[in-house]
Order: sequence, then structure tokens, then C-alpha cells
Amino acid sequence: LLNINVGGKLFYIAIKVAARYPITRLGKLALYTDPMKKLQLCDDYSVQRNEYFFDRDPSMFHYIFHFYRSGVLWIMDELCPSNFVEEIEYWGIHLKYSQRCCRILFEEKQDELSEYLKIQKELEAELEPLDSAEHFEGKFLGRFRKMIWNLIENPYSSVPAKIIAVMSSFFVLISIVGMTLSTVEEMKHKTGKMWMEQVEMICAIFFTSEYLMRLISSSSFKNFLRAAFNAVDLVAILPFYIQLLFENLDEADTLYHEELHKVENVSKLGKVLKLIKLMRIFRILKLARHSTGLRAFGFTIRQCYQQVCCLFLFIAMGVFTFSALMHSVEHDVPGTNFTSIPYAWWWAAVSLSTVGYGDTVPDTVLGRVVAFGCISFGIILNGMPISILYNKFSDYYAKLKAHE
Repeated sequence: LLNINVGGKLFYIAIKVAARYPITRLGKLALYTDPMKKLQLCDDYSVQRNEYFFDRDPSMFHYIFHFYRSGVLWIMDELCPSNFVEEIEYWGIHLKYSQRCCRILFEEKQDELSEYLKIQKELEAELEPLDSAEHFEGKFLGRFRKMIWNLIENPYSSVPAKIIAVMSSFFVLISIVGMTLSTVEEMKHKTGKMWMEQVEMICAIFFTSEYLMRLISSSSFKNFLRAAFNAVDLVAILPFYIQLLFENLDEADTLYHEELHKVENVSKLGKVLKLIKLMRIFRILKLARHSTGLRAFGFTIRQCYQQVCCLFLFIAMGVFTFSALMHSVEHDVPGTNFTSIPYAWWWAAVSLSTVGYGDTVPDTVLGRVVAFGCISFGIILNGMPISILYNKFSDYYAKLKAHE
């Protein structure tokens, strides 16, 4: 017999039984004749009691002991996958010795644990700032840059930092409201336009100051440019300066070409200016910097991108299928709107989303049957991902909030 002492608990295994598995630790212990080699396999050896000591968990060794007696490695649900894998690797036993049903469940549990740890790490990285206070030690103006960094990036560090965070969100909302009001007909007169321009200028100055302070306090210029939030900040301020540049070019071009292609140039620049002004809508993304809910939503979409892409694929398949069916049963009806499959796409899309504007409707009985199938498919399709996305969102939001 091999006298095995695991964590103070004795186990007796026949040498003949252990020798059946020569690649395992106890199999080698049974087969080796050289005492020095045997000592390398265990943590200690008692000559008087002929006892090999292993400093391992005795409760876990019960499964190893059972394996040598029965030839089957049993895996219980309550076992920690990481700990169990570590133990069987130490004893040199492969997972293939377990039953297929146990092995499948265990591998699924391993995958779930790996996915959980991966998401946990990404959630922590979501709130972890690019820099930390330690990065400024020994750098040029390190103390000053650290103070600015705390002021801009760490709203919980002081009352002024909290005020700046609130002001940042306030100016974003003011900017969006100003952009919205500028499209109202009553605000397009001279006084209203002047007020809107002044509001836009104040917001742009604040956003520029905020961006420059972040740039100055960054410990790595390369990492600063790579950060998504900093890219959003840059997009928030660029339209204002590009608009100023184009307006100046527009004035110079009008004076220089007062009679030659004047209307055409003004028209082209006007279209470009409208597009640039529209870019200001991206300022609303700045709110994500101070909103845990928006971060959790973005993180949910990133984690569930496969399900979201699959949903869009199903929608596309539904649109193509039901638009083709509707065209085939309705194209002969006089005055129908389903003159071709592309014309039926809009009807299929709004029917699948269960909105159903009613601007395009079938006239025949078969057409209404197809419409009913399309709407039913849309209800089932829209109901599938809601619970998955909502559960994950609420889970990620709670974890982000706790970590924050």
C-alpha cells in the first residue's frame, strides 16, 4: 500500500492500483524505485511510518482517491472549476477520465466563469481612468498637472471638481437646446440669431478649455488621442471652429467673386455649413462621461453585439421575405403601391416593427394574410432580445454603480 497523507488526513491506495495510471503523480510514486525521485513527487516523507505527505486540500483529494478506486473522475456541481482544474493538474489526472455528461457541464461552467471574469475586468476598465495620480510623479509640472487631472477627471476628489462635472453636463444641455432653438422660425430673426450665436460661442469656449485642460493633464499624448471620450470632446468643439473658418472663406470668396459664380459658391458653402452644424448633435455623447446609465447602455451593446447583429439579420430576412410575398400577391391589383419588391420594403419594415403607419396597405385577402404573418413574426422577433438585453443592462449598471 501507498500511505498518503494529504493535509493531515490519511489515505491508503494499493501500489498495483496506482501503477495502472503511470503518468499520474501517484502512479509515478508507485513505479519509481529511486528514493530521490520519490521525494521530488511529494512535499515530505516519514521513514518511520512510510508515509508520503502532500500539502494539498484533503476534501478535494477525495475525488482523486475515488478516481484511483473506480477509474472514473467524478465532478460535483459545487466545486470551483479553477480550483478543481488546478488540483487535477497537480495530481496529473486528465479531465478525459470523467463521465461525458459531467465533463460537458463542467466545461460549460468553466466557460461561464471565464466570461464572467472577462466582463468583470472590462467593467472595471470602463470606469478606470486613463491616468492615475502615480503617473505624474517625476514628470514636468507633475504636481500642477495632477491637480488639473483631479479637477477634470475625478469629480469625487473635491467640491470644485464636482462643480466642473456638473457644469460640463449643463453646458452640453444648453448647447443642444440652443442648436434646437436655432431651427425655430421665430428664432431666425436678427436678435434671436445673435443670442444663439453668443450661446454657441460660450459653450464652445467652455468645451475648448475643458479639452485643453484634459490634454495638459494627460500623462501620455498617444493614449489621450486613442481614448473614445476624448475623440467625442474633439468632435464637440471642431464644428464651431470649422464653421468660423468657412464663414470667413465664404465672405472672402463673395467679395472676390462678386459677380462670377457667386450664387453657386454660396450655395455650396451653405450646404457644407449645414452639415458641420449638424455635427454638434454629437455633443450629447459627452453626457456619457458623467452618466453611469449611458456607460452601462454602451457596454451592454458592445457585449451583446452578436445578439444585436443576429436581430438585424432576422429583421432583414423578414423584410425581404414578406416584401417578396406581398408583391407576388398584390402586384396585379389596380392602383397598388406594391409595384415592386423594393417598394414593399418600407411596408415590411414598419409592419415588422409593429408600428404600421397605414400609408401602404394590402387590398386582397391573401395580402392581408401575408400582412398578419409579417406582424406576428415581428411581435415574436421584437420580444426575443428584450429580456436578454434588459437583464444584462441592469446587471452591468448595478456592477458599474457599485464599482464607481
